[in-house]
Amino acid sequence: MKRFHVHVNVENLESSIRFYNMLFGAKPSVVKSDYAKWMLEDPRINFAISQRSSAIGIDHLGLQADDENELSAIGERLQSADAVALAEKGATCCYAHSDKYWAEDPQGVRWESFFTHGEATTYSSAPKESEGGSCCGPAMNSKTSKTTCGANSGCC
Repeated sequence: MKRFHVHVNVENLESSIRFYNMLFGAKPSVVKSDYAKWMLEDPRINFAISQRSSAIGIDHLGLQADDENELSAIGERLQSADAVALAEKGATCCYAHSDKYWAEDPQGVRWESFFTHGEATTYSSAPKESEGGSCCGPAMNSKTSKTTCGANSGCC
């Protein structure tokens, strides 16, 4: 079963953690100096926040696959819709090692579909095998006001 994913860029990590602890009635499963993540079962969501140099607000939405086959099925559907903007293997992002498909909907909302292989000790690094990009995904469509994220930008 897939898990819905939301990533929000916040201005103050500490106050945001307090707010989301109260909202979710749970503490984050991961807390770093610039990042926190709640893996909730009700609702089934991977909710992440980070305090980085990105614009405040929702950064991207996504689907977290439980295994490689589930991610492959999502990727095939996105490819059939000619929506894959970037496919990444072995990406290090948000303190995790993952394979990903990045897509953008007709409104310019970024979608990250991913399967996580394990934890990482750094927030991000360049993917081992990819078609370009970084942990934050591909360049944005001209419809959006967000900028392209580079390998050293530290965004997600």
